[in-house]
Amino acid sequence: MIGGKLIRGAVVATLAMLGGAGPLRAQDDAGFRAYLASVRGAAIAQGVSPATFDAIAPTLTLNPRVVQLDRAQPGNEASTASPPFAPYKAAHVDAARIGRGQRVYQAQRARLAAIERETGVPQSIMVAIWGHETNYGSYTGNFDLLRSLASLAYDGRRRALFEGEFIAALRMLDRGVPREQLKGSWAGATGNPQFLPSVYLRLARDGDGDGRADIWTSQPDTLASIANYFASAGWRAGEPWGLAVDVPSSLDRSSARNRLVSPRCPRVFARHSGWRTIAEWRALGVASQDGSWPSATTMATLFEPDGQGKTAYLLTGNYRVILDYNCSNSYALSVGLLADAVER
Repeated sequence: MIGGKLIRGAVVATLAMLGGAGPLRAQDDAGFRAYLASVRGAAIAQGVSPATFDAIAPTLTLNPRVVQLDRAQPGNEASTASPPFAPYKAAHVDAARIGRGQRVYQAQRARLAAIERETGVPQSIMVAIWGHETNYGSYTGNFDLLRSLASLAYDGRRRALFEGEFIAALRMLDRGVPREQLKGSWAGATGNPQFLPSVYLRLARDGDGDGRADIWTSQPDTLASIANYFASAGWRAGEPWGLAVDVPSSLDRSSARNRLVSPRCPRVFARHSGWRTIAEWRALGVASQDGSWPSATTMATLFEPDGQGKTAYLLTGNYRVILDYNCSNSYALSVGLLADAVER
Protein backbone atom coordinates (compact mmCIF):
# COMPACT_ATOMS: atom_id res chain seq x y z
CA MET A 1 0.00 0.00 0.00
CA ILE A 2 0.39 2.56 1.48
CA GLY A 3 3.85 2.54 3.00
CA GLY A 4 4.86 -0.19 0.56
CA LYS A 5 5.22 2.41 -2.14
CA LEU A 6 7.79 4.22 0.01
CA ILE A 7 10.00 1.13 0.02
CA ARG A 8 10.11 0.41 -3.69
CA GLY A 9 13.16 1.95 -5.32
CA ALA A 10 14.45 3.50 -2.12
CA VAL A 11 16.88 0.75 -1.22
CA VAL A 12 18.65 0.92 -4.57
CA ALA A 13 18.79 4.69 -4.45
CA THR A 14 20.12 4.65 -0.92
CA LEU A 15 22.89 2.16 -1.65
CA ALA A 16 24.03 4.39 -4.48
CA MET A 17 23.94 7.42 -2.21
CA LEU A 18 25.90 5.70 0.51
CA GLY A 19 28.52 4.61 -1.99
CA GLY A 20 29.45 8.16 -2.84
CA ALA A 21 28.18 10.59 -0.26
CA GLY A 22 29.49 9.17 2.98
CA PRO A 23 27.54 8.40 6.15
CA LEU A 24 24.68 10.48 7.43
CA ARG A 25 25.74 13.16 9.90
CA ALA A 26 25.36 11.82 13.43
CA GLN A 27 22.22 13.08 15.15
CA ASP A 28 22.24 14.35 18.69
CA ASP A 29 20.81 11.68 21.01
CA ALA A 30 19.92 14.32 23.57
CA GLY A 31 17.84 16.07 20.92
CA PHE A 32 16.04 12.82 20.14
CA ARG A 33 15.27 12.31 23.83
CA ALA A 34 14.02 15.86 24.13
CA TYR A 35 11.82 15.37 21.08
CA LEU A 36 10.23 12.23 22.55
CA ALA A 37 9.52 14.09 25.77
CA SER A 38 7.85 16.87 23.77
CA VAL A 39 5.52 14.37 22.09
CA ARG A 40 4.24 12.86 25.35
CA GLY A 41 1.44 15.37 25.84
CA ALA A 42 0.14 15.03 22.28
CA ALA A 43 0.25 11.23 22.50
CA ILE A 44 -1.75 11.17 25.73
CA ALA A 45 -4.23 13.71 24.31
CA GLN A 46 -4.79 11.33 21.38
CA GLY A 47 -5.56 8.37 23.61
CA VAL A 48 -2.19 6.78 24.41
CA SER A 49 -2.03 5.73 28.05
CA PRO A 50 0.71 7.44 30.09
CA ALA A 51 1.92 4.00 31.20
CA THR A 52 2.41 2.87 27.61
CA PHE A 53 4.28 6.01 26.59
CA ASP A 54 6.51 5.96 29.66
CA ALA A 55 7.34 2.28 29.16
CA ILE A 56 8.19 2.61 25.44
CA ALA A 57 9.93 5.99 25.11
CA PRO A 58 13.05 5.10 27.18
CA THR A 59 13.62 1.97 25.05
CA LEU A 60 13.85 3.87 21.76
CA THR A 61 17.04 5.07 20.13
CA LEU A 62 17.59 7.07 16.98
CA ASN A 63 17.88 5.00 13.79
CA PRO A 64 20.02 6.95 11.31
CA ARG A 65 19.41 4.34 8.59
CA VAL A 66 15.72 5.10 8.24
CA VAL A 67 16.53 8.81 8.06
CA GLN A 68 18.92 8.08 5.21
CA LEU A 69 16.32 5.98 3.44
CA ASP A 70 13.75 8.75 3.73
CA ARG A 71 16.14 11.41 2.47
CA ALA A 72 17.03 9.19 -0.49
CA GLN A 73 13.44 9.22 -1.74
CA PRO A 74 13.37 10.70 -5.26
CA GLY A 75 11.65 14.05 -5.59
CA ASN A 76 8.56 13.52 -7.72
CA GLU A 77 8.52 17.18 -8.73
CA ALA A 78 11.97 16.97 -10.30
CA SER A 79 11.29 13.87 -12.37
CA THR A 80 9.41 14.18 -15.63
CA ALA A 81 10.25 10.79 -17.13
CA SER A 82 7.48 8.21 -17.44
CA PRO A 83 9.09 4.76 -17.45
CA PRO A 84 7.47 2.13 -19.65
CA PHE A 85 5.09 -0.27 -17.97
CA ALA A 86 6.13 -3.49 -19.73
CA PRO A 87 9.29 -4.19 -17.63
CA TYR A 88 7.40 -3.51 -14.39
CA LYS A 89 4.60 -5.81 -15.47
CA ALA A 90 7.06 -8.59 -16.29
CA ALA A 91 8.54 -8.37 -12.79
CA HIS A 92 5.29 -8.06 -10.84
CA VAL A 93 2.76 -10.09 -12.80
CA ASP A 94 5.01 -13.10 -13.24
CA ALA A 95 4.17 -16.80 -13.27
CA ALA A 96 5.34 -17.40 -9.68
CA ARG A 97 3.22 -14.59 -8.24
CA ILE A 98 0.21 -15.64 -10.29
CA GLY A 99 0.61 -19.27 -9.20
CA ARG A 100 0.86 -18.43 -5.52
CA GLY A 101 -2.11 -16.12 -5.85
CA GLN A 102 -4.22 -18.83 -7.46
CA ARG A 103 -3.41 -21.19 -4.59
CA VAL A 104 -4.41 -18.57 -2.00
CA TYR A 105 -7.53 -17.82 -4.02
CA GLN A 106 -8.61 -21.45 -4.02
CA ALA A 107 -7.66 -22.14 -0.38
CA GLN A 108 -9.61 -19.13 0.93
CA ARG A 109 -12.47 -19.24 -1.56
CA ALA A 110 -15.34 -19.65 0.92
CA ARG A 111 -14.07 -16.88 3.17
CA LEU A 112 -13.25 -14.62 0.23
CA ALA A 113 -16.76 -15.06 -1.11
CA ALA A 114 -18.24 -14.05 2.24
CA ILE A 115 -16.08 -10.93 2.38
CA GLU A 116 -17.04 -10.02 -1.18
CA ARG A 117 -20.73 -10.36 -0.35
CA GLU A 118 -20.26 -8.02 2.59
CA THR A 119 -18.05 -5.39 0.94
CA GLY A 120 -18.53 -5.71 -2.81
CA VAL A 121 -14.76 -5.96 -3.30
CA PRO A 122 -13.78 -8.79 -5.69
CA GLN A 123 -12.00 -11.77 -4.20
CA SER A 124 -9.20 -11.55 -6.75
CA ILE A 125 -8.49 -7.89 -5.92
CA MET A 126 -7.98 -8.76 -2.23
CA VAL A 127 -5.55 -11.52 -3.21
CA ALA A 128 -3.71 -9.34 -5.73
CA ILE A 129 -3.09 -6.54 -3.20
CA TRP A 130 -1.66 -9.05 -0.75
CA GLY A 131 0.51 -10.56 -3.46
CA HIS A 132 1.75 -7.20 -4.62
CA GLU A 133 2.47 -5.75 -1.19
CA THR A 134 4.33 -8.63 0.48
CA ASN A 135 4.27 -11.54 -2.01
CA TYR A 136 1.55 -13.18 0.11
CA GLY A 137 3.35 -12.54 3.37
CA SER A 138 6.78 -13.81 2.37
CA TYR A 139 8.37 -10.47 3.33
CA THR A 140 6.66 -7.91 5.55
CA GLY A 141 9.73 -5.99 6.80
CA ASN A 142 11.85 -6.26 9.93
CA PHE A 143 12.29 -2.66 11.05
CA ASP A 144 11.10 -1.79 14.56
CA LEU A 145 8.13 0.42 13.71
CA LEU A 146 8.20 2.52 16.87
CA ARG A 147 11.90 3.24 16.55
CA SER A 148 11.61 3.99 12.83
CA LEU A 149 8.62 6.29 13.15
CA ALA A 150 10.09 8.18 16.11
CA SER A 151 13.37 8.65 14.21
CA LEU A 152 11.61 9.91 11.08
CA ALA A 153 9.43 12.26 13.10
CA TYR A 154 12.47 13.63 14.94
CA ASP A 155 14.32 14.23 11.66
CA GLY A 156 11.50 16.56 10.74
CA ARG A 157 11.37 16.27 6.94
CA ARG A 158 7.83 14.91 7.16
CA ARG A 159 7.18 15.37 10.85
CA ALA A 160 3.40 15.76 10.68
CA LEU A 161 3.08 12.41 8.91
CA PHE A 162 5.51 10.39 10.97
CA GLU A 163 4.66 11.86 14.36
CA GLY A 164 1.04 10.99 13.76
CA GLU A 165 1.98 7.45 12.76
CA PHE A 166 4.25 7.09 15.81
CA ILE A 167 1.37 8.01 18.08
CA ALA A 168 -0.94 5.66 16.18
CA ALA A 169 1.55 2.82 16.70
CA LEU A 170 1.52 3.51 20.45
CA ARG A 171 -2.26 3.34 20.34
CA MET A 172 -1.95 -0.08 18.69
CA LEU A 173 -0.11 -1.27 21.78
CA ASP A 174 -2.93 -0.01 23.99
CA ARG A 175 -5.36 -1.84 21.72
CA GLY A 176 -3.56 -5.09 22.48
CA VAL A 177 -1.19 -5.55 19.54
CA PRO A 178 1.95 -7.27 20.90
CA ARG A 179 5.10 -5.15 20.86
CA GLU A 180 6.98 -7.83 18.90
CA GLN A 181 4.48 -7.61 16.05
CA LEU A 182 5.19 -3.95 15.44
CA LYS A 183 7.72 -4.57 12.70
CA GLY A 184 7.56 -3.64 9.06
CA SER A 185 9.01 -1.32 6.45
CA TRP A 186 11.41 1.46 7.31
CA ALA A 187 8.59 3.92 6.59
CA GLY A 188 6.16 2.38 9.07
CA ALA A 189 4.01 0.03 6.97
CA THR A 190 3.27 -3.26 8.68
CA GLY A 191 1.66 -6.65 8.23
CA ASN A 192 0.57 -8.55 5.14
CA PRO A 193 -1.28 -5.58 3.60
CA GLN A 194 1.42 -3.08 4.68
CA PHE A 195 -0.90 -0.76 6.56
CA LEU A 196 0.42 2.33 8.27
CA PRO A 197 -0.55 2.37 11.97
CA SER A 198 -3.27 4.98 11.42
CA VAL A 199 -4.77 2.82 8.66
CA TYR A 200 -4.64 -0.23 10.92
CA LEU A 201 -6.55 1.61 13.64
CA ARG A 202 -9.17 2.82 11.17
CA LEU A 203 -9.66 -0.13 8.85
CA ALA A 204 -8.13 -3.41 10.08
CA ARG A 205 -10.79 -6.07 10.59
CA ASP A 206 -11.24 -9.41 12.32
CA GLY A 207 -11.93 -11.91 9.55
CA ASP A 208 -11.82 -15.16 11.51
CA GLY A 209 -13.94 -14.27 14.52
CA ASP A 210 -11.29 -14.51 17.23
CA GLY A 211 -11.78 -10.93 18.36
CA ARG A 212 -8.45 -9.63 17.01
CA ALA A 213 -7.49 -7.87 13.79
CA ASP A 214 -4.28 -9.80 13.12
CA ILE A 215 -2.90 -8.63 9.78
CA TRP A 216 0.46 -10.33 10.50
CA THR A 217 -0.39 -14.03 10.80
CA SER A 218 -4.08 -14.42 9.92
CA GLN A 219 -5.01 -14.78 6.25
CA PRO A 220 -8.73 -14.12 6.93
CA ASP A 221 -7.93 -10.93 8.85
CA THR A 222 -5.53 -9.80 6.13
CA LEU A 223 -8.09 -10.26 3.36
CA ALA A 224 -10.96 -8.74 5.33
CA SER A 225 -8.82 -5.71 6.16
CA ILE A 226 -7.81 -5.16 2.53
CA ALA A 227 -11.44 -5.40 1.45
CA ASN A 228 -12.49 -2.96 4.14
CA TYR A 229 -9.87 -0.49 2.89
CA PHE A 230 -11.23 -0.72 -0.65
CA ALA A 231 -14.86 -0.48 0.44
CA SER A 232 -14.00 2.61 2.52
CA ALA A 233 -12.22 4.15 -0.48
CA GLY A 234 -15.34 3.82 -2.62
CA TRP A 235 -15.08 0.56 -4.58
CA ARG A 236 -18.17 0.08 -6.76
CA ALA A 237 -19.45 -3.49 -6.69
CA GLY A 238 -19.91 -5.07 -10.11
CA GLU A 239 -17.64 -2.65 -11.96
CA PRO A 240 -14.26 -3.85 -13.32
CA TRP A 241 -11.08 -1.92 -12.64
CA GLY A 242 -10.44 -1.64 -16.37
CA LEU A 243 -9.67 -3.61 -19.50
CA ALA A 244 -6.91 -3.96 -22.08
CA VAL A 245 -7.72 -2.37 -25.40
CA ASP A 246 -6.29 -1.58 -28.82
CA VAL A 247 -6.46 2.04 -29.94
CA PRO A 248 -6.84 2.94 -33.62
CA SER A 249 -4.14 5.13 -35.11
CA SER A 250 -6.89 7.49 -36.23
CA LEU A 251 -7.84 8.46 -32.67
CA ASP A 252 -7.52 12.20 -32.08
CA ARG A 253 -5.78 12.16 -28.74
CA SER A 254 -5.78 15.92 -28.39
CA SER A 255 -9.57 15.94 -28.26
CA ALA A 256 -9.52 13.24 -25.59
CA ARG A 257 -6.91 14.98 -23.46
CA ASN A 258 -7.54 15.40 -19.75
CA ARG A 259 -7.83 19.10 -19.02
CA LEU A 260 -8.22 18.75 -15.26
CA VAL A 261 -5.35 18.89 -12.76
CA SER A 262 -5.64 16.48 -9.85
CA PRO A 263 -4.79 17.89 -6.42
CA ARG A 264 -3.39 14.47 -5.49
CA CYS A 265 -0.64 12.69 -7.44
CA PRO A 266 -1.01 15.09 -10.39
CA ARG A 267 1.65 13.40 -12.54
CA VAL A 268 -0.06 10.03 -12.16
CA PHE A 269 -3.46 11.33 -13.26
CA ALA A 270 -2.04 13.61 -15.96
CA ARG A 271 -1.21 10.52 -18.03
CA HIS A 272 -4.91 9.57 -18.29
CA SER A 273 -7.31 10.95 -20.86
CA GLY A 274 -10.55 12.71 -20.03
CA TRP A 275 -13.61 10.66 -19.07
CA ARG A 276 -15.91 9.12 -21.68
CA THR A 277 -18.48 6.37 -21.59
CA ILE A 278 -17.58 2.92 -22.84
CA ALA A 279 -20.06 3.49 -25.67
CA GLU A 280 -18.21 6.66 -26.69
CA TRP A 281 -14.82 4.91 -26.65
CA ARG A 282 -16.21 2.09 -28.80
CA ALA A 283 -17.62 4.63 -31.25
CA LEU A 284 -14.10 6.08 -31.55
CA GLY A 285 -12.79 2.67 -32.60
CA VAL A 286 -11.23 1.51 -29.34
CA ALA A 287 -11.43 -2.31 -29.25
CA SER A 288 -11.39 -4.68 -26.28
CA GLN A 289 -8.56 -7.19 -26.63
CA ASP A 290 -10.61 -10.09 -25.24
CA GLY A 291 -13.96 -9.00 -26.66
CA SER A 292 -15.58 -8.28 -23.30
CA TRP A 293 -17.00 -4.91 -22.33
CA PRO A 294 -18.46 -3.39 -19.17
CA SER A 295 -21.77 -1.57 -19.34
CA ALA A 296 -21.99 0.95 -22.18
CA THR A 297 -22.68 3.72 -19.66
CA THR A 298 -19.61 2.99 -17.52
CA MET A 299 -17.25 5.95 -17.44
CA ALA A 300 -13.60 5.30 -18.28
CA THR A 301 -10.34 7.07 -19.05
CA LEU A 302 -7.79 5.93 -21.63
CA PHE A 303 -4.21 5.21 -20.59
CA GLU A 304 -1.37 4.18 -22.94
CA PRO A 305 1.45 3.28 -20.52
CA ASP A 306 3.89 2.07 -23.18
CA GLY A 307 3.06 4.65 -25.82
CA GLN A 308 0.95 4.67 -28.94
CA GLY A 309 0.57 1.43 -30.83
CA LYS A 310 1.02 -0.73 -27.72
CA THR A 311 -1.55 -2.23 -25.37
CA ALA A 312 -3.66 0.48 -23.78
CA TYR A 313 -6.23 0.38 -20.98
CA LEU A 314 -9.65 1.83 -20.33
CA LEU A 315 -9.76 2.55 -16.60
CA THR A 316 -12.89 2.93 -14.50
CA GLY A 317 -13.46 4.68 -11.20
CA ASN A 318 -12.40 1.49 -9.40
CA TYR A 319 -8.90 1.91 -10.81
CA ARG A 320 -8.78 5.16 -8.83
CA VAL A 321 -9.50 3.14 -5.68
CA ILE A 322 -6.41 1.01 -6.36
CA LEU A 323 -4.46 4.26 -6.78
CA ASP A 324 -5.74 5.31 -3.36
CA TYR A 325 -3.85 2.33 -1.94
CA ASN A 326 -0.67 3.27 -3.81
CA CYS A 327 -0.65 6.23 -6.17
CA SER A 328 1.40 4.68 -8.98
CA ASN A 329 0.09 3.71 -12.40
CA SER A 330 2.49 0.80 -12.66
CA TYR A 331 1.38 -0.49 -9.26
CA ALA A 332 -2.35 -0.11 -9.93
CA LEU A 333 -2.19 -1.67 -13.40
CA SER A 334 -0.19 -4.60 -12.05
CA VAL A 335 -2.69 -5.17 -9.26
CA GLY A 336 -5.55 -5.23 -11.75
CA LEU A 337 -3.76 -7.56 -14.14
CA LEU A 338 -2.63 -9.87 -11.33
CA ALA A 339 -6.23 -10.02 -10.06
CA ASP A 340 -7.45 -10.98 -13.54
CA ALA A 341 -4.77 -13.69 -13.83
CA VAL A 342 -5.48 -15.10 -10.37
CA GLU A 343 -9.17 -15.44 -11.23
CA ARG A 344 -8.65 -17.33 -14.48
